Amino acid sequence: MPKVTSAVEKQVESVAADIGRVRAEIQRFVVGQEDVVEGCLIALLAGGHVLLEGVPGLGKTELVKALGRVTHLSNTRIQFTPDMMPMDITGTHMLLEGDDGRRESQFQRGPIFANLVLADEINRATPKTQSALLEAMQEVSVTVGGETFQLERPFFVMATQNPIEMEGTYPLPEAQVDRFLFKLVVEFPDSEDLAAILDRTTGQKTVGLESVLSRERLIQLQDLSRQVEISPAIRSLVVQLILATHPEKQEASELVRKYVRHGSSPRGGQAVILAAKARALMQGRLHVAEQDVRDVLFPALRHRLLLNFEGEAEGVRTDDILRLISNEARLEAVL
Repeated sequence: MPKVTSAVEKQVESVAADIGRVRAEIQRFVVGQEDVVEGCLIALLAGGHVLLEGVPGLGKTELVKALGRVTHLSNTRIQFTPDMMPMDITGTHMLLEGDDGRRESQFQRGPIFANLVLADEINRATPKTQSALLEAMQEVSVTVGGETFQLERPFFVMATQNPIEMEGTYPLPEAQVDRFLFKLVVEFPDSEDLAAILDRTTGQKTVGLESVLSRERLIQLQDLSRQVEISPAIRSLVVQLILATHPEKQEASELVRKYVRHGSSPRGGQAVILAAKARALMQGRLHVAEQDVRDVLFPALRHRLLLNFEGEAEGVRTDDILRLISNEARLEAVL
């Protein structure tokens, strides 16, 4: 395991303060949803992407706008619709007339070319159009007409989707959903938060947000997050947790064997470790603690477990299964 240098240790001291300013500024604009805000910050620091699920009107779009403003990132919004084409996202070559009167092909960039991309209601678009976004997320590049264009760091996609029970939605395939580091569920606000939302959105006052974190500093934090250490014992815990999601493995509980059809892919383990490292860094630590792993387990894995017919019929939630798995997993010493 690589040793953390003293130079890195000095950088860490200011990380918690930087993230604290970002968090505080966002919460001036977004009422409640502290867990969702925290999850987005962890994913951003880890270099992953976020899938936000909730019914319309819960402030998902406002959260993305706030994050873009306070981090000084270029941001775009893509409203997905059933008639949208892949080129509406990636861009396309167009014949344009130059000053000399000649017409030549030039690439017109689509809205995917931004640091922060809000993919609104992604499950209202057809699978072909969804794939254009998801491939860009995976490759951090766009290929159009045989020409490849790199996307600029940081590249962070926050996709929103309506619950799949709603009409006019196209469920994301499991392999596509797997590309999101986190799936965050945006819950309906309680009475206190709802009252605050109504006051803020029906009055005359508007909240102005300040940019408190530069793009260059954010890239530094993302690179620093990768240098956070994880012990063999913590890594072994992550392996144990991932294997326990697979019904055919000996680590699986009776509940998993009864209700789960497919467990998490190895990408789920990567997500847990990367997110745990980011969480540790946000708290000013250069090592991953057991609690870091357990705290990021739900958003990192809830979209990677596929229930069988019995689980779907009985209304079993993946969070319930993950809670049982987390409670049964034990941190053991690794010699």
